[in-house]
Amino acid sequence: MHALPDGEAEISLVVRLPWEDVARLGQEAGRLASQMQRPVTFDEVVSQRLRSARPAAAHAKPAGEQPVASGGSASVSSLPARPPAEQARQAIERINGSA
Repeated sequence: MHALPDGEAEISLVVRLPWEDVARLGQEAGRLASQMQRPVTFDEVVSQRLRSARPAAAHAKPAGEQPVASGGSASVSSLPARPPAEQARQAIERINGSA
């Protein structure tokens, strides 16, 4: 994780996705590139998707106010609704091999 001068953070990670999700990201990249009138990277597409998928202050809400995840598999368009602290804890456990 890197802190950026504009107050944001950059996190590098590896994500395994089904080809269908990669194709959807490619379609989204095409739409975003057309809108921005320039080429865009998958990083930009994913960042844009994550920013538009939830309210900006969602991290400040108590865990009880988070939306409940519906059944089904997680994909680019439907990320699981878990509190950020829980997501971070699970990611750290996976990295450390204790999950």
